[in-house]
Amino acid sequence: MNLPSFLWLWKIAAWSMGLAITSYFILGISGILLIKYRQEKKPRPKWLRPFHWIIGIIIVILVLLLLSIGLIGTLGHYGSLGHSWHLGAGFIVVTLVLSSAWSSSQIHPSRLWAKKLHISLNIGLFFSLLFVGLSGWNVVQKYL
Repeated sequence: MNLPSFLWLWKIAAWSMGLAITSYFILGISGILLIKYRQEKKPRPKWLRPFHWIIGIIIVILVLLLLSIGLIGTLGHYGSLGHSWHLGAGFIVVTLVLSSAWSSSQIHPSRLWAKKLHISLNIGLFFSLLFVGLSGWNVVQKYL
């Protein structure tokens, strides 16, 4: 395709990835605090749970933005998809983030499986973000 430079798109992707990783770590810290308060049977700060949910919504939006940028940019540059492992890694991240968001909505004292699933998905997300970041670095080098 004869399209203008996609450099601006890669800048948005780089910022979005950085913010997604930052959001992931903020979610980890706030999630650990939520667990800590529950285990110690202390009242948690009223802002902590909504904060965790808001940051969770932000990471979902960022990951979906990254998915759309990756698809548009790759199709615009190459005309097709599947030029590296990055596509598969990206779909794994999207799946894990959306599954984690869904499992978070299922967390309830009567559904103990939901919290375990949520935590397990987020541990897997750590490794998937690492892989998608490394594979993405190689992809971006092709464009620059």
